Amino acid sequence: MARLPPPFLSITITITITITIIQPSAFNLKPFIHSSIINGAIGASLCLCAFVPLCHFASARFDAGKLAEIDTAVEGAVAREKIPGGVFWLEHDGEVYAKAYGHMSVEPETIPTRLDVIYDAASLTKVVATTPAILLLMERGQIELDAPVHRYLLDYTDGEGTDLTIRHLMTHTSGLPPGIPLSIEAEGVSKMWEGYETALALAMAERPQADPGTRFVYSDINFILLGEIIQHTTGLPLEAFTREEIFEPMGMVDTGYLPSPDLKSRIAPTNWEDGEMLRGVVHDPVCRRAGGALGHAGLFTTAADLARFARMILNKGELNGFRLFQRKTVELMTSNQSPNQLDARRGLGWDIDTGYSGQRGSLFPVGGFGHTGFTGTSLWIDPYSNSFVIFMSNRTHPDGKGNVLELRRQLGTLAAAAISGFDFD
Repeated sequence: MARLPPPFLSITITITITITIIQPSAFNLKPFIHSSIINGAIGASLCLCAFVPLCHFASARFDAGKLAEIDTAVEGAVAREKIPGGVFWLEHDGEVYAKAYGHMSVEPETIPTRLDVIYDAASLTKVVATTPAILLLMERGQIELDAPVHRYLLDYTDGEGTDLTIRHLMTHTSGLPPGIPLSIEAEGVSKMWEGYETALALAMAERPQADPGTRFVYSDINFILLGEIIQHTTGLPLEAFTREEIFEPMGMVDTGYLPSPDLKSRIAPTNWEDGEMLRGVVHDPVCRRAGGALGHAGLFTTAADLARFARMILNKGELNGFRLFQRKTVELMTSNQSPNQLDARRGLGWDIDTGYSGQRGSLFPVGGFGHTGFTGTSLWIDPYSNSFVIFMSNRTHPDGKGNVLELRRQLGTLAAAAISGFDFD
């Protein structure tokens, strides 16, 4: 951000900038405009990231040396072929450092990464789509967290004579196994299954491997069931309810299930499947075979849209005059909801302190929350410093051999260190 010349440092200047830009986009993207007080004067900076997607922008409130280390860490991961590229976004008190790295595609064509790349969010679906939908229904009195699952799925039984609850599903303390099989046996022959009804039947057929509330087992089945509960309760497909009630009102213009083919040029591919590169088709095989929209996976989004969502969470449910949640709902879902006897700390949907919290790094304190996605996506929100860190990548591209575990830890630590003047001790 440019500083005003010394003769004018003591003068308060009001600047009004009006910019009209017509651009051939199907989305109502707006330029990033930031204003702040600098030495008693009003400075304005403008980054047209919606219109120059290859650019990056930064605030003077971040430590330039640590930002350079962030760049080095990501560029190093690209050089070692851990990822083809990615988008990093750090935000603190409204100040932003965002940058695109490497390539969004290396096979079958090479395409540079842009800030507006749309990524397969993988399990970020759980906290950006399914968890918000469940909590909206809770606020409206249509779902109770401690009600048994069979109240909403009439054909469901946990097979043990105990009541498995919505809260158990949302905290991954149901005892259900991690996932459903990719094949079924019919007339003595194993074959791949297809279709939503089969996926749901397989999920509902699984039984807890431990008493509900006694063990933390991260399970996609929990959120497959929650997705069906949303559909059964609202009478709408999951993709329609989340679009109409969450993403459109939030202005998350590039977020949703089953992206239009018109968006393909902006979507980061994942990996080869049956001789074709998956691009705009969900990577998760269970979700893909079920039609592309389940409670545990299937969402596509951008770093900028996730930033809007994170701002809403930090602002206790409100963004730019639109209130998605009551304040107490945000506090509920982001505080520890796991049984006291468990070491693993989970909110409703959100991870707080478990073996899945690596993207927090070593400086952000316990008390924040976040989530990761198998494809290489991650989000960590730290209310203590009013900050969040987003990293979007397609680490499964092109051959499924990429790895972001260490990079996530590095970025979490460096992001906290980059926040100038904030003491995390």
